[in-house]
Amino acid sequence: MSDRPLTPVEKLHLAFDLFESGREMMRAKLRREHPDATTEEIEGLLAQWVSTRPGAEHGDAVGRVRPWREPEA
Repeated sequence: MSDRPLTPVEKLHLAFDLFESGREMMRAKLRREHPDATTEEIEGLLAQWVSTRPGAEHGDAVGRVRPWREPEA
């Protein structure tokens, strides 16, 4: 690997690759835990995990959770 810093675009691509790798690893784990589940069931469990994984119940951003307020016109 090069000694130069990654560009913002390269960092974004890396983040997407890491996210997809995490999904693949969780998909494999779910298949081991639910060997009789259909592909659709596994995908449903995966979607549930992505939206409720421990430590990110309110998203991945730092800070306090605040109610959403529509912008004023």
